[in-house]
Amino acid sequence: MIDLESVRLFILCVELGSLTKAAEAAGTVQPVVSQKLKLLEQRIGRRLIDRSPRHLRLTEDGQVFLPKARELLTKHEEALVFSDETPLHFSLAASDHAIGSRLSTAIRAMRAALPANAVIEVEIGFSRRAKDRFASGQADAAIIRRNGGGPEGEILRTDRMGWRAAPDWRRRANGAVPLVSLGSECAVREIAVSELGRAGVEWRDAFTAGSCSVLHEALLAGAGVAPLGDISARGLPDRGAELGLPTLPPSDIVLLSRARTPAHASAIRALAAAVSGTGD
Repeated sequence: MIDLESVRLFILCVELGSLTKAAEAAGTVQPVVSQKLKLLEQRIGRRLIDRSPRHLRLTEDGQVFLPKARELLTKHEEALVFSDETPLHFSLAASDHAIGSRLSTAIRAMRAALPANAVIEVEIGFSRRAKDRFASGQADAAIIRRNGGGPEGEILRTDRMGWRAAPDWRRRANGAVPLVSLGSECAVREIAVSELGRAGVEWRDAFTAGSCSVLHEALLAGAGVAPLGDISARGLPDRGAELGLPTLPPSDIVLLSRARTPAHASAIRALAAAVSGTGD
């Protein structure tokens, strides 16, 4: 018989890309995960992943087994749910600038950690909105961007800020820097404008986006330059020094959370592991 906990850990390893992160998400340690995977491979008789403590790659057999593993775990969860039970609800509020390209990884990790019939709600916006939703009890967890330190929450990572633009974008000589941002309510824009003013760099608003994904598309379209952290830059390099723009201070990516049930605690651990991971 296949050990279902080993299957769950296998899926978490794939979702998070690391045995270490899977261990964090499951509330255990990396050697335990490694041993569970070894036992799973022995039971199946196939090698599923080529692994190291921080990185892994699915083998061909692993790619075949992954959808079967997900189906197996889903069927198991469904068997434990009765029609008269209220589905568990988990709500996340996150800053677009704070969760960035880790959002899909975070959703996959939360889904793997929660019961199959769980309802997940995610609201993306500004840090102050995410913080307010958490404080009011409307969110079980919040991912925010914080400058200048503070006592609240768990720091998941420090995110390096930079000036991002399309690879072929060039700044006009003696012209005002065209700024692409999420608008006047955005704290990242406030920091960027402050640093531009401190450095005596002339700037102008060129494009206001409703989300970081739209902002990224605007950059690729050549609309200008944007202040973005590594977590939301989607691979665009920091061109600040090349463009003569001031250095931007790093920010902390912070998790605020409350675990109402053991299942919520599992989802929060998985969320933290997903957002603190590398590979942005």
